[in-house]
Amino acid sequence: MKLTFKLHYNTTLGQLLYLSGSVDELGEWKPERAIPMYSVGNGFWEISLDCSPSVDRLEYKYFMQDTSGNLHWEWGSNHFIDIKKYRQPTIEIADKWKDLSPAEKAFYTSSFSQVIMKVGQNKAPVNWIEKDKILQFRISVPRINENYKVCMIGNQEVLGNWNQAQPLLMECGDDFPVWTVQVDAENLKFPIYYKYGIWDLQNGKLATVEEGFDRELNAIPFRDASFAFIKTDHKFVYPLGNWKAAGVAVPVFSLRSQKSFGAGDFGDLVEFIDWAKLVGMKMVQILPVNETVASHNWLDSYPYKSISVMALHPIYLNLDKIGSLNNPRLKEEFETHRARLNLENHVDYPEVHKIKSRYYKLIYDQDGEKLFNSNSYKQFFKANKDWLVPYAAFVYLRDKYKSPDFSTWDEFRRYDHYKIEELSAPGAESRDNILVHYFIQYHLDKQLKEAASYARKNGIILKGDIPIGISPNSVEAWTEPHLFNLDAQAGAPPDEFAVKGQNWGFPTYNWDEMAKDNYAWWIRRMRKMTEYFDTYRIDHILGFFRIWEVPSDAVEALLGHFNPALPLTAEEIERWGINFHYDRLTQPYIRYHLLVEQFGDETENVIQNYLDDLGGQKYQLKEDFNTQQKINSYFLNGIEEEQLDIDNLRLRNGLFDLVANVILVSSGHNQWHPRISVMTTSSYKELDYWSQERLKELYNHYFYSRHEDFWYHKGMQKLPPITSVGNLMVCGEDLGMIPACVPKAMNDLNILSLEIQRMPKDPKRRFAHPADAPYLSVCTTSTHDMSTIRGWWEEDHEETQFFYNQELGNWGVAPFFAEPEICQQIITQHLYSPAMWTIFPIQDLLAMDGQLRWNQTQEEQINLPANVRHKWRYRMRQSIEELKHAQHFNELLKILLKASGRASDY
Repeated sequence: MKLTFKLHYNTTLGQLLYLSGSVDELGEWKPERAIPMYSVGNGFWEISLDCSPSVDRLEYKYFMQDTSGNLHWEWGSNHFIDIKKYRQPTIEIADKWKDLSPAEKAFYTSSFSQVIMKVGQNKAPVNWIEKDKILQFRISVPRINENYKVCMIGNQEVLGNWNQAQPLLMECGDDFPVWTVQVDAENLKFPIYYKYGIWDLQNGKLATVEEGFDRELNAIPFRDASFAFIKTDHKFVYPLGNWKAAGVAVPVFSLRSQKSFGAGDFGDLVEFIDWAKLVGMKMVQILPVNETVASHNWLDSYPYKSISVMALHPIYLNLDKIGSLNNPRLKEEFETHRARLNLENHVDYPEVHKIKSRYYKLIYDQDGEKLFNSNSYKQFFKANKDWLVPYAAFVYLRDKYKSPDFSTWDEFRRYDHYKIEELSAPGAESRDNILVHYFIQYHLDKQLKEAASYARKNGIILKGDIPIGISPNSVEAWTEPHLFNLDAQAGAPPDEFAVKGQNWGFPTYNWDEMAKDNYAWWIRRMRKMTEYFDTYRIDHILGFFRIWEVPSDAVEALLGHFNPALPLTAEEIERWGINFHYDRLTQPYIRYHLLVEQFGDETENVIQNYLDDLGGQKYQLKEDFNTQQKINSYFLNGIEEEQLDIDNLRLRNGLFDLVANVILVSSGHNQWHPRISVMTTSSYKELDYWSQERLKELYNHYFYSRHEDFWYHKGMQKLPPITSVGNLMVCGEDLGMIPACVPKAMNDLNILSLEIQRMPKDPKRRFAHPADAPYLSVCTTSTHDMSTIRGWWEEDHEETQFFYNQELGNWGVAPFFAEPEICQQIITQHLYSPAMWTIFPIQDLLAMDGQLRWNQTQEEQINLPANVRHKWRYRMRQSIEELKHAQHFNELLKILLKASGRASDY
């Protein structure tokens, strides 16, 4: 069989094109054996070769070799020819080089191809016609759902002679999104003018035709009596413009239903998906659902500090689905607990977890042995054993030693695979205390997969969340300590929500160690995520470029620095015109007049108890109080922070401020970083004018230009292998202090950005306008770390007045409260954004309805980032059942989504 490949590709002098493929004739994908193509003028290249007719399917790609010898392959999946299905001895292929825009590439992810735009009733094998001369049209159209087919209309009888009621329907089988149709070429009249369209299968009519000029095929060079010509066309030109959709964000624990048990669970998630579909949403976004139990108290409610990146949190298990207790008295007891907890306005996290944990132990004792003999459990255990066994042992030892700090676990303080295996061996005293966690995780895995499958079936993307960090007292830190810097703390520099920054208490990653096996730890983690989610949000994506690292002796994040970084030396600082005076620049600047300003009447007490007098009204902190951790330990001394009285709290925080009153922070010998927000310190303000100006220049250079290329390459080393797992659509939480290199890297990798009106990325703007959001982005009104629309509206009347007039375009005085009409106006503004996705917290959507929204506005905020001990307890006021029957609200959402173009099927 003779094959002739033709391709149009404009090259520059010295560039060459090659054809590589799956068969011996095309080099079996080895670039050094690829077939060189020949230029035939005007940007056209071609090559002819003989191929064995015994080949079933030929797959191939083109690549360009530049003048430096670098190879540039086409993007996307392989071209293909089903050789055995052609009866013709000669095939000519007119191809298009695959090079799509970032926006177009998004539709080739499994988030679309397996969920929103998945094939269904429109799937059918190509109808092969028995003719000597055939013309085959091909076009790749991923942006179409199962209720539609691609079709053609044109100036030929077979194309309906432009009659939109008689188009030629194309077929798409296992090669979605490639649509194909064959026609008898014998009776065609050239030139052929045609367009592609989308056919509505349910209504039997043409839904749309692509815009722009007609496509044209002038002639086919039929050289033989039996001949096949394959015409591959470029992308479908949609008249509707970019596809857009909307979604809703809600923590699983916040869901409320009649079947809940004081907190939302994976069963409630299924019901919530029904509501999302009802109103036309295409995505449900949730917070992390990994196991976080460390202390069995409110601190465990923080979902971003997991003790395992693989295990799911037991609080999300639906009790009805796990099985019913046989004991009538116990059943009645738990139903009483359910009724009581479901009356609560908030999630009582410790109480719910305690009662559910007791249920799990009881149901395990009743049904565990039966489950362990089932094939489904055996498959689960085999697939998950590598992480499940150490996780279950960790949880058992955590409870045995009453601490998640594995350094206190005697002989188990260092992970030993053989010792851990013995804990669950038959006959071991601890066996049941470990196997119960296998039992729990099996059911959690089963229930979340059921919810994910249900979402896919209903065309809803379930979006997960990847926390940037892990707990220092976690399974991963215990079993693989070499992958983490356990003596450091991750956090974030100051912003308007946390003026002293955030210290999350996570260890930072040892990226150099992780790179040795090409980030296998991350890849295992991401593969697990793909079992449950069809897209995900990378929490604090900036951490893949650099993380804010807080020294272990600090409590507040002000004393942190970026890592990796290019620290300054004393000599370099001198070259900037700054006298490197060690004590003045690197030690806390403590003077008597500043102490009076800070402590007032308590100044002498502070001097006597916490400071050494250096003379000349200069002071330094005593050895016992010269770090924030030492100060914190002294004041807490076995009590919780909430138990500190106001005077001691004020005194402790004042001493924290003294420690942080420095110009430079150190990361090692002669390695210096400007302290973040240094211009706000009294140490900076009391420098001479020259030093202030030079330090300001150095500060801006260090934070905003010095690291751009360095951080770009760091991010691009890690993110490609990690984000390529599962071919999912990836969203990045790119808020805060954003280096200029981050948007470029995200665009290069097709990672969607996060756009928030109240957090403009342009420092010159007071607010970001939704109309300015890029297409590849998620545009939202608020996040779990922010106040809701209503909460923010009440915080600063001057700010909301400006917003009311300038951003919303309203006249007059802004209302004191964000009335439903105001909230609807803000939601509508976001819906009309050009962003691919607008995702709204459920609280902000409910704010549009005066009957549904909660009158306790401030209770709707999920997290306060400045408070590391915050209780994550927000719970929807109404049940999902009530939400489904909220006809006025649901109809309003449908109207808004349709009017803004966010309800399209293609």
